Amino acid sequence: MSSRRKIKHRYSLALRLTLWYAAIFALSSVIAFTLFYVIITSVIQERTDGDLLEDIGELSALLTEEGIHGLKAEVESEVASDGSDKVFYRLVSAEGRVLLATDMSAWQGVESSDAMRKRLANSTNPVLETLSVPGHEYGARTVYGVVGKGDILQIAESLEEDAEFLEVLQSSFALTVPVLMVLAALLGWFMASKALSGVREVTEAAIDISKGELDRRVPETGRGDEIDKLANTFNTMLDRIQALITGMREINDNIAHDLRSPLARIRGIAETALTSKQSIDEYQSVAADTIEECDRLIHMINTMLDITETEAGVPVNTMERIDMGGVVHDACDLFQPLAEDKSITLSWSAGSSAVVYGNKHYLQRLVANLLDNALKYTRRGGSVSVGIARQSGNVLITVRDTGIGIAEKEMPNIFKRFYRCDQSRSHAGTGLGLSLALAIARAHGGDITVSSVLGEGSSFTVVLPAVSNLT
Repeated sequence: MSSRRKIKHRYSLALRLTLWYAAIFALSSVIAFTLFYVIITSVIQERTDGDLLEDIGELSALLTEEGIHGLKAEVESEVASDGSDKVFYRLVSAEGRVLLATDMSAWQGVESSDAMRKRLANSTNPVLETLSVPGHEYGARTVYGVVGKGDILQIAESLEEDAEFLEVLQSSFALTVPVLMVLAALLGWFMASKALSGVREVTEAAIDISKGELDRRVPETGRGDEIDKLANTFNTMLDRIQALITGMREINDNIAHDLRSPLARIRGIAETALTSKQSIDEYQSVAADTIEECDRLIHMINTMLDITETEAGVPVNTMERIDMGGVVHDACDLFQPLAEDKSITLSWSAGSSAVVYGNKHYLQRLVANLLDNALKYTRRGGSVSVGIARQSGNVLITVRDTGIGIAEKEMPNIFKRFYRCDQSRSHAGTGLGLSLALAIARAHGGDITVSSVLGEGSSFTVVLPAVSNLT
């Protein structure tokens, strides 16, 4: 493995998640053990204190009933059972004289009876304390209590067993936590790897796509989790990218095809002019034909640039209130001579106010393209009508013609760039007029719909958001 791959592996997200998981688990374990240790220590001490208080109560009753001899027999039995180094009993009179004491050889240095009397001077209840025994590793828990006729009974119990239990508990935790941390790390690695498997698949798909596999997709599990949503979003993005690339390829093919024809004609005209002797008038005709073909190319390129610019959005500073009735009236006046030349009846009508907010130049081109398209494909003696209406907060501009119509199978493609229907190929054109019209309509928040019957005519309806009269 190279050093670069080692660095990537070292700082991978799965490894970082595993380390975080192990660290959080370790911290949680320490906190949990600390709380558990404190609770266990408190429970042990409460149990010890309870036993001591219970013992002093029982021995006090025994002293009252059977006297000091009965008490002596009982404590000697307890010491013999537990061991003189584990427990001791001491009975001291009110004057400080020791009336009864078990073997104290293991308890040298424990405070005197005077100290006990001082502690009980202001209390009638038993007093519990922890003693530090000189020479002993572990301390002792002791209780003082007044019994009989003012005597003081002391019981002390070594804390060795409790301390050893807590030490075993600490040792067990110290040995268990590393093992648990290793298991937690393994579990964290498994969970992180499983959780990030979807991200890894997305990454692998992106790598494959960068190598040219445009049909590659990320498999979806159907669980609906975040990774699945990421895969779905990624696949949707890939579908759109592939559609754009396919569209760009089609456009490039169409551009190449449409540019080739006029360029071939220009070359043919020039070649003919060079290889034959012609008069000045003929040369002028050749120059005129060349200029015409060049103008056609320039018009095609400019239209493509206009479509791209419109799809990018209409500049806000060029937007204003536009009366579409006036735009349609001016367009019909402009195209009236062309309609008369083809013996086509061109009419228009407007209903209520048809004010929109937009760019006047673009909207004029939209109407002009639709009118030009209608007149181009309408036979002599036919008719073209333009109607304007308000409907549900929109302005509707409808251009109807009695032309050649559009086949149903070609309807989904008529707004594509450079697309030309079979029946329209005999007419001059670039196949960009409807694409530009649709781009302009959508740039203004609208759309264009079309209905057509082959051989009877077509109807194009532009829908634009209307501006209220009160705005």
